[in-house]
Amino acid sequence: MRTRCALLLSVLFLATMACGQEVPEQVSAIAGKPIQSHEDVIGQLREYLMARAPQLPKPVSAQAWTERAEQIRKHLLNDVVFHGWPREWVDAPPRFEQAGTTETGKGYRIVKLRYEVVPGFWSAALLYEPAELHGKVPAILNVNGHVGPQGKAVDWKQKRCINYALRGMLALNIEYVNMGELFRSENDHGYLGHLDLVGASGVGLFYLVMRKALDYLYENPNVDRDRIGLTGLSGGGWQSIVLGSLDKRVKVDIPVAGYCAFANQLARIADMGDNEQDATDFFDGQDYVFLTAMRAPRPTLLINNAEDSCCFRAPLVKPYLYDQVKPYFALYGAQDDFQFHQNTDPGYHNYKLDNRQQSYRFFDKYFHLSASDKEIPVDSEIKTYQQLVVGLPADNQTILGLARELAARIKRDPIPPAASRAEWAAAERAKLKEVVRYKPVTMKHVWAVANTFNSGLASISYRFELSNGLSATGVWFKETDTPDGAPVDIVLDDKGRKGAAGEVWNRMEQVAYLLDRGDQVVLVNLLFTGDASPALESPSYVPSLFASAVATVGDRPLGLESAQLVAVARWAEETFNSHPVHVELTGIRTQMAALIAAAIEPGLFSSVTVHQGMKSLDYLLQHPVGFDDAPDLFCLDLYKDFDVDCLIAVAGPTKFLLEDSVENTSSK
Repeated sequence: MRTRCALLLSVLFLATMACGQEVPEQVSAIAGKPIQSHEDVIGQLREYLMARAPQLPKPVSAQAWTERAEQIRKHLLNDVVFHGWPREWVDAPPRFEQAGTTETGKGYRIVKLRYEVVPGFWSAALLYEPAELHGKVPAILNVNGHVGPQGKAVDWKQKRCINYALRGMLALNIEYVNMGELFRSENDHGYLGHLDLVGASGVGLFYLVMRKALDYLYENPNVDRDRIGLTGLSGGGWQSIVLGSLDKRVKVDIPVAGYCAFANQLARIADMGDNEQDATDFFDGQDYVFLTAMRAPRPTLLINNAEDSCCFRAPLVKPYLYDQVKPYFALYGAQDDFQFHQNTDPGYHNYKLDNRQQSYRFFDKYFHLSASDKEIPVDSEIKTYQQLVVGLPADNQTILGLARELAARIKRDPIPPAASRAEWAAAERAKLKEVVRYKPVTMKHVWAVANTFNSGLASISYRFELSNGLSATGVWFKETDTPDGAPVDIVLDDKGRKGAAGEVWNRMEQVAYLLDRGDQVVLVNLLFTGDASPALESPSYVPSLFASAVATVGDRPLGLESAQLVAVARWAEETFNSHPVHVELTGIRTQMAALIAAAIEPGLFSSVTVHQGMKSLDYLLQHPVGFDDAPDLFCLDLYKDFDVDCLIAVAGPTKFLLEDSVENTSSK
């Protein structure tokens, strides 16, 4: 009898285990199926962003454009580029130190220079001077792009600078951040997002690197201030148009294959830029077409390559950058001073002989030099990287280090006691809406695209089409014996429903537990998550490119995501007759979207349970989290004005439970 009872209990136990495993497996299989393609999401984002793309107005008069250009210049410098930067850093005079001179005996010398960009952050430069200097001479600032560890020593840049010196000009050759002597892991351009996070616009550092170099040339007693030029390839072309448009001391400018119109970026993912090139708020009201027009009437030569292997192909960008802008130069009678060159030899991404000779021709013309357009052969003069090393401090500051330094300076008012928090919370809520650029959205249409009904489990898959043209996706689950009106749990995961549904078994056990206790569960992918993300296998950083594009037109990914979560929660309340909903989430990205949604709409959620969340935004700086891994979190001013504890306090009465933190996980 005992044996028979024991056998029966074993069978029941195994059956229960099988049932317990069956639910997670069912949920995993259903939730893992994509509801929309990544290409669909890219299309939605393109439409959303194109509606916000700046449109260059029709030219009216030279006076009107001069006034408008000055307004844009002041706005970009004061409100965007130098947002949050200490004024004493921005206004500090150039501090350059000479580190040696090489007398080549070939008609020019090379002076090694180091200079302080901001306190503790030094960069390197090489000044190519004619061997004989008579009076004041023209000067060219040579900026660089993504050339890797060679930096300023790359051979085609050396050839150009030597030729400028042999033509009677000073040529200052500077490093690009994270290239050459600034090549360090903590100078990765993605860390500009960490500067944004702590309240200092990331692009400001890049601007200061090149502007301090321009300050040096402008103050050099040998330089004719009316004959200062600027040129560079790729990232150097981007620097050329930014500095050349925003600083009127640049008289002649030759950007080479370094930028395009925002519309070009949306058409070709290859034309989307790094963090500095699509800086937060930079395209809110203007883009690089505007900056090109702001060069009028100063002589400007645009060089692009016919079949560029990187970006900014000449036939694709010319209709925006040259054709649209030429009438602005005509307003000043300077249409001949604005030129376009399409390089076909070799036609790929380059500043090789043809492009260099175009620069000699253009600078010679406007600086009134009589040299030949042909390059002087200097192949034997090319020096190695080591020969051109200037030498920077061993403890030289980095982008990430600056972000940490600025974070340490943050001072926030203490959170008041719960009993006297209402007025404070209302003010903080209003500030939060501004920081994340929160704009409410509603459901335009909820598409039911698939369903299942078997083994005691029902599901419906939805595509949530929102009023701003973007979308989220979700799958609703309910055990068939669960009554209508049962509590609703919204489940989020940084890795999307696929992560929530099967990648980590414990998470699906949580979903099975929620279903087993009689709840309805909606597994949701918000924008930039799972099948609501523009993710592609190659290149893998596409989501971060689109996140930067959202920020550069003046919106914030976190604001879009939190608005979606609010809309989904309200839909779930109405559809399933359950109020308020509970949120169960995994990961730091969905944690912040839920925190912000709860802070903006207190009482919308009964509670939020967080798995693998962070106790503080400082985690992003100290570990650190890469921009490409969580581009939505690096929201301008977010950590300067808020932290996790503050958002929880603003979200009251919503209860928050942090089950386990990434800080604890990372420290093990």
